[in-house]
Amino acid sequence: MKMNRHWIFAAGLVAATIATAAMAQDIVVGGKDFTEQQLMAQMTAQLLKAKGFTVDVKSGMGSAVVRQAQENGQIDVYWEYTGTSLITYNKIKDRLSAADTYTKVKALDAAKGLVWLNPSKANNTYALAMNQDEAKKLGIASLSDLAKAVKGGKNLTFGCNAEFYARPDGLKPLEAAYGFEFPRANVKRMDSGIVYQALKDKQVDVGLVFATDGRIPAFHFVVLKDDKGFFPAYALTPVIRKATLDKNPKLAEILNALSAKLNDATMARLNASVDVDKKSIESVAHGFLTEQHLI
Repeated sequence: MKMNRHWIFAAGLVAATIATAAMAQDIVVGGKDFTEQQLMAQMTAQLLKAKGFTVDVKSGMGSAVVRQAQENGQIDVYWEYTGTSLITYNKIKDRLSAADTYTKVKALDAAKGLVWLNPSKANNTYALAMNQDEAKKLGIASLSDLAKAVKGGKNLTFGCNAEFYARPDGLKPLEAAYGFEFPRANVKRMDSGIVYQALKDKQVDVGLVFATDGRIPAFHFVVLKDDKGFFPAYALTPVIRKATLDKNPKLAEILNALSAKLNDATMARLNASVDVDKKSIESVAHGFLTEQHLI
Protein backbone atom coordinates (compact mmCIF):
# COMPACT_ATOMS: atom_id res chain seq x y z
CA MET A 1 0.00 0.00 0.00
CA LYS A 2 1.40 3.35 -1.04
CA MET A 3 1.28 6.26 1.41
CA ASN A 4 0.87 9.85 0.34
CA ARG A 5 4.20 11.60 0.82
CA HIS A 6 2.38 14.54 2.38
CA TRP A 7 0.76 12.21 4.92
CA ILE A 8 4.16 10.69 5.72
CA PHE A 9 5.67 14.15 6.17
CA ALA A 10 2.78 15.26 8.38
CA ALA A 11 3.00 12.10 10.49
CA GLY A 12 6.72 12.62 10.90
CA LEU A 13 6.17 16.22 11.94
CA VAL A 14 3.59 15.18 14.53
CA ALA A 15 5.92 12.48 15.89
CA ALA A 16 8.77 14.99 16.14
CA THR A 17 6.49 17.45 17.94
CA ILE A 18 5.36 14.79 20.41
CA ALA A 19 8.96 13.73 21.00
CA THR A 20 9.99 17.35 21.61
CA ALA A 21 7.09 17.84 24.03
CA ALA A 22 8.02 14.65 25.87
CA MET A 23 11.61 15.80 26.17
CA ALA A 24 10.40 19.10 27.64
CA GLN A 25 8.54 17.11 30.30
CA ASP A 26 11.64 15.24 31.56
CA ILE A 27 12.51 16.67 34.99
CA VAL A 28 15.58 15.76 37.03
CA VAL A 29 14.88 16.10 40.76
CA GLY A 30 17.83 16.42 43.12
CA GLY A 31 18.26 16.06 46.86
CA LYS A 32 20.86 16.04 49.61
CA ASP A 33 21.97 13.14 51.78
CA PHE A 34 19.71 13.32 54.84
CA THR A 35 16.16 12.23 55.60
CA GLU A 36 14.30 15.51 55.06
CA GLN A 37 15.96 16.07 51.70
CA GLN A 38 15.34 12.50 50.56
CA LEU A 39 11.70 12.91 51.56
CA MET A 40 11.38 16.15 49.60
CA ALA A 41 13.00 14.62 46.53
CA GLN A 42 10.64 11.66 46.70
CA MET A 43 7.55 13.82 47.30
CA THR A 44 8.51 16.06 44.39
CA ALA A 45 9.09 13.09 42.10
CA GLN A 46 5.79 11.39 42.98
CA LEU A 47 3.88 14.66 42.65
CA LEU A 48 5.35 15.48 39.25
CA LYS A 49 4.79 11.95 37.97
CA ALA A 50 1.14 12.22 39.02
CA LYS A 51 0.95 15.43 36.97
CA GLY A 52 2.26 13.71 33.85
CA PHE A 53 5.96 14.48 33.97
CA THR A 54 8.75 11.97 33.42
CA VAL A 55 11.04 12.22 36.42
CA ASP A 56 14.58 11.13 37.22
CA VAL A 57 15.60 11.34 40.89
CA LYS A 58 19.19 12.02 41.91
CA SER A 59 19.24 12.38 45.69
CA GLY A 60 21.79 11.55 48.37
CA MET A 61 24.29 14.24 47.33
CA GLY A 62 26.29 16.67 49.41
CA SER A 63 25.09 20.27 49.58
CA ALA A 64 27.82 21.75 47.38
CA VAL A 65 27.50 18.91 44.86
CA VAL A 66 23.75 19.24 44.33
CA ARG A 67 24.00 23.00 44.01
CA GLN A 68 26.80 22.75 41.45
CA ALA A 69 24.84 20.12 39.53
CA GLN A 70 21.87 22.50 39.33
CA GLU A 71 24.01 25.42 38.19
CA ASN A 72 25.52 23.13 35.53
CA GLY A 73 22.08 22.08 34.27
CA GLN A 74 22.34 18.46 35.46
CA ILE A 75 19.52 18.90 37.99
CA ASP A 76 16.34 20.84 37.30
CA VAL A 77 14.83 21.24 40.74
CA TYR A 78 15.54 20.53 44.39
CA TRP A 79 14.57 21.97 47.78
CA GLU A 80 17.14 24.32 49.26
CA TYR A 81 17.35 26.34 52.48
CA THR A 82 17.47 30.12 52.28
CA GLY A 83 20.25 30.42 54.87
CA THR A 84 22.43 27.90 53.04
CA SER A 85 22.27 29.88 49.81
CA LEU A 86 22.85 33.17 51.61
CA ILE A 87 25.88 32.11 53.62
CA THR A 88 27.41 29.10 51.89
CA TYR A 89 26.78 29.79 48.20
CA ASN A 90 26.62 33.58 48.12
CA LYS A 91 29.03 34.34 51.00
CA ILE A 92 26.76 36.98 52.57
CA LYS A 93 27.73 37.60 56.19
CA ASP A 94 25.06 40.19 57.04
CA ARG A 95 22.41 39.23 59.60
CA LEU A 96 19.09 39.37 57.77
CA SER A 97 15.48 38.67 58.73
CA ALA A 98 13.76 35.61 57.28
CA ALA A 99 11.95 37.76 54.69
CA ASP A 100 15.08 39.67 53.73
CA THR A 101 17.07 36.45 53.48
CA TYR A 102 14.56 35.07 50.97
CA THR A 103 14.50 38.31 48.96
CA LYS A 104 18.30 38.44 48.88
CA VAL A 105 18.90 34.86 47.72
CA LYS A 106 16.06 35.11 45.18
CA ALA A 107 17.80 38.09 43.58
CA LEU A 108 21.34 36.73 43.81
CA ASP A 109 20.46 33.31 42.42
CA ALA A 110 18.32 34.77 39.63
CA ALA A 111 21.59 36.02 38.14
CA LYS A 112 22.72 32.36 38.04
CA GLY A 113 19.60 31.20 36.22
CA LEU A 114 17.87 29.83 39.31
CA VAL A 115 14.33 30.66 40.41
CA TRP A 116 13.29 30.50 44.06
CA LEU A 117 9.60 29.62 44.24
CA ASN A 118 7.42 30.20 47.32
CA PRO A 119 9.15 29.43 50.62
CA SER A 120 7.48 26.98 52.98
CA LYS A 121 6.91 27.67 56.67
CA ALA A 122 9.39 24.90 57.52
CA ASN A 123 12.54 26.52 58.92
CA ASN A 124 15.17 23.82 59.27
CA THR A 125 17.66 26.02 61.04
CA TYR A 126 20.42 24.85 63.32
CA ALA A 127 19.47 24.61 66.99
CA LEU A 128 20.98 23.44 70.26
CA ALA A 129 18.99 20.93 72.27
CA MET A 130 19.10 19.23 75.65
CA ASN A 131 17.18 16.45 77.34
CA GLN A 132 14.05 18.01 78.84
CA ASP A 133 14.71 16.73 82.37
CA GLU A 134 18.32 17.95 82.38
CA ALA A 135 17.44 21.37 80.97
CA LYS A 136 14.68 21.80 83.56
CA LYS A 137 16.96 20.75 86.42
CA LEU A 138 19.63 23.27 85.37
CA GLY A 139 17.13 26.02 84.54
CA ILE A 140 18.31 26.28 80.93
CA ALA A 141 15.68 27.36 78.41
CA SER A 142 17.69 29.62 76.08
CA LEU A 143 21.17 29.97 74.66
CA SER A 144 21.75 32.87 77.03
CA ASP A 145 20.90 30.52 79.91
CA LEU A 146 23.37 28.00 78.49
CA ALA A 147 26.09 30.64 78.23
CA LYS A 148 25.46 31.70 81.84
CA ALA A 149 25.68 28.08 83.03
CA VAL A 150 28.96 27.40 81.21
CA LYS A 151 30.50 30.67 82.42
CA GLY A 152 29.27 29.81 85.91
CA GLY A 153 31.31 26.62 85.92
CA LYS A 154 28.84 23.95 84.77
CA ASN A 155 30.86 21.21 83.11
CA LEU A 156 28.64 20.66 80.05
CA THR A 157 29.69 18.66 77.00
CA PHE A 158 28.56 19.57 73.49
CA GLY A 159 28.09 17.19 70.55
CA CYS A 160 28.14 18.46 66.96
CA ASN A 161 29.30 17.50 63.49
CA ALA A 162 32.68 18.57 62.15
CA GLU A 163 31.08 20.97 59.64
CA PHE A 164 29.35 23.02 62.34
CA TYR A 165 32.60 23.19 64.28
CA ALA A 166 34.15 25.13 61.36
CA ARG A 167 31.16 26.89 59.68
CA PRO A 168 30.93 30.71 59.44
CA ASP A 169 27.55 30.37 61.21
CA GLY A 170 28.91 27.62 63.45
CA LEU A 171 30.29 27.06 66.92
CA LYS A 172 32.95 29.76 67.30
CA PRO A 173 30.76 32.64 66.05
CA LEU A 174 27.90 31.30 68.19
CA GLU A 175 30.11 31.32 71.28
CA ALA A 176 31.30 34.83 70.43
CA ALA A 177 27.73 36.09 70.00
CA TYR A 178 26.65 34.71 73.37
CA GLY A 179 29.90 35.44 75.20
CA PHE A 180 30.92 31.97 76.35
CA GLU A 181 33.10 29.08 75.27
CA PHE A 182 32.88 25.34 75.75
CA PRO A 183 36.24 23.98 76.97
CA ARG A 184 37.94 22.35 73.99
CA ALA A 185 37.87 18.93 75.65
CA ASN A 186 34.10 19.25 76.12
CA VAL A 187 33.33 19.54 72.41
CA LYS A 188 32.68 16.10 70.92
CA ARG A 189 32.68 15.95 67.13
CA MET A 190 30.65 13.18 65.51
CA ASP A 191 28.34 12.49 62.56
CA SER A 192 25.08 14.45 62.65
CA GLY A 193 22.90 11.38 63.14
CA ILE A 194 24.98 10.13 66.05
CA VAL A 195 24.48 13.41 67.94
CA TYR A 196 20.81 12.57 68.57
CA GLN A 197 21.61 9.14 69.99
CA ALA A 198 24.49 10.50 72.06
CA LEU A 199 22.20 13.16 73.53
CA LYS A 200 19.45 10.65 74.19
CA ASP A 201 21.91 8.34 75.96
CA LYS A 202 23.32 11.31 77.92
CA GLN A 203 26.80 10.87 76.49
CA VAL A 204 26.69 14.63 75.83
CA ASP A 205 24.72 17.32 77.64
CA VAL A 206 23.96 19.59 74.68
CA GLY A 207 23.63 18.58 71.04
CA LEU A 208 23.46 20.28 67.67
CA VAL A 209 20.16 19.45 65.98
CA PHE A 210 18.12 20.55 62.99
CA ALA A 211 14.90 22.25 64.03
CA THR A 212 12.58 20.05 61.92
CA ASP A 213 14.15 16.72 62.91
CA GLY A 214 11.52 14.26 64.12
CA ARG A 215 13.81 12.86 66.79
CA ILE A 216 13.51 16.09 68.82
CA PRO A 217 9.94 15.35 70.01
CA ALA A 218 10.41 11.58 69.82
CA PHE A 219 13.43 11.63 72.15
CA HIS A 220 11.95 14.29 74.48
CA PHE A 221 14.53 16.95 73.71
CA VAL A 222 13.97 20.65 74.30
CA VAL A 223 15.32 23.17 71.79
CA LEU A 224 17.07 26.09 73.49
CA LYS A 225 15.64 29.44 72.42
CA ASP A 226 18.02 31.42 70.19
CA ASP A 227 17.14 34.60 72.08
CA LYS A 228 19.77 36.72 70.29
CA GLY A 229 18.70 35.55 66.84
CA PHE A 230 22.12 34.15 65.95
CA PHE A 231 21.07 31.46 63.50
CA PRO A 232 19.87 32.57 60.05
CA ALA A 233 16.51 31.50 58.63
CA TYR A 234 16.65 28.24 56.70
CA ALA A 235 13.26 28.24 54.97
CA LEU A 236 12.77 25.06 52.93
CA THR A 237 12.03 26.23 49.39
CA PRO A 238 11.77 24.68 45.90
CA VAL A 239 14.46 26.07 43.59
CA ILE A 240 14.23 25.44 39.86
CA ARG A 241 16.33 26.28 36.83
CA LYS A 242 14.80 29.18 34.90
CA ALA A 243 15.30 27.31 31.62
CA THR A 244 13.29 24.38 32.97
CA LEU A 245 10.53 26.62 34.33
CA ASP A 246 10.30 28.52 31.05
CA LYS A 247 9.66 25.23 29.23
CA ASN A 248 7.25 23.97 31.91
CA PRO A 249 5.58 27.00 33.55
CA LYS A 250 3.01 24.80 35.36
CA LEU A 251 5.81 23.54 37.62
CA ALA A 252 5.60 26.71 39.71
CA GLU A 253 1.95 26.14 40.62
CA ILE A 254 2.54 22.45 41.35
CA LEU A 255 5.57 22.97 43.58
CA ASN A 256 4.12 26.02 45.34
CA ALA A 257 1.08 23.92 46.27
CA LEU A 258 3.37 21.44 48.01
CA SER A 259 5.40 24.18 49.66
CA ALA A 260 2.21 25.65 51.15
CA LYS A 261 1.55 22.39 53.02
CA LEU A 262 4.87 22.36 54.91
CA ASN A 263 5.79 23.74 58.33
CA ASP A 264 8.08 22.76 61.21
CA ALA A 265 5.61 20.40 62.88
CA THR A 266 4.74 18.68 59.60
CA MET A 267 8.36 18.11 58.64
CA ALA A 268 9.20 16.85 62.14
CA ARG A 269 6.33 14.35 61.88
CA LEU A 270 7.38 13.17 58.43
CA ASN A 271 11.04 12.91 59.41
CA ALA A 272 10.10 10.93 62.53
CA SER A 273 8.07 8.50 60.42
CA VAL A 274 11.32 7.58 58.69
CA ASP A 275 13.96 8.01 61.41
CA VAL A 276 11.98 6.77 64.41
CA ASP A 277 9.17 4.61 63.04
CA LYS A 278 11.43 3.17 60.30
CA LYS A 279 8.89 3.58 57.51
CA SER A 280 10.16 3.81 53.95
CA ILE A 281 10.76 7.23 52.44
CA GLU A 282 8.59 6.28 49.44
CA SER A 283 5.60 5.30 51.58
CA VAL A 284 5.83 8.36 53.83
CA ALA A 285 6.02 10.65 50.80
CA HIS A 286 3.06 8.95 49.12
CA GLY A 287 1.02 9.00 52.32
CA PHE A 288 1.52 12.73 52.81
CA LEU A 289 0.71 13.65 49.21
CA THR A 290 -2.46 11.55 49.38
CA GLU A 291 -3.47 12.92 52.79
CA GLN A 292 -3.10 16.48 51.49
CA HIS A 293 -5.03 15.69 48.27
CA LEU A 294 -2.06 16.70 46.13
CA ILE A 295 -2.23 13.45 44.16
